Amino acid sequence: MLYILTILEAIEKINIYSQEFEDDESFFFANKQLNFNATVNLLIASGEESKKIDKGLKTSTAINWKNLSAMRDKISHDYRGVDESIVWNVVQEYLPKLKTALIEMIPKIDEHEVYIKEALKSEFYDDIHYLKDVFKFG
Repeated sequence: MLYILTILEAIEKINIYSQEFEDDESFFFANKQLNFNATVNLLIASGEESKKIDKGLKTSTAINWKNLSAMRDKISHDYRGVDESIVWNVVQEYLPKLKTALIEMIPKIDEHEVYIKEALKSEFYDDIHYLKDVFKFG
């Protein structure tokens, strides 16, 4: 559950960092690449966390889990080779699908509400409070 919640939080942060931009170039150059670099770092973390999710939960055909971890390896080992258009495409096209797949995993975990409630007590998980509404608990 921790890995899923951490990736969901990363997705929300990436959405915040990228929401004001219309294209890859403006995103890449904004704020001396602060938004882009933060996003790349969160993509690395998400790829690493995805490797730790139980294989039995990875049933969504919308997600290529090997590509997610391969993206992490590529970014972290070839930073200068990171193409901003690919990152932009991942943010715009892939992350919404990943978010859906991760949310669909949560009910498959025993006592998921307990874990979510506990995680939401932490400031680290500030951007995933919507899960209370998704799973209808207070």
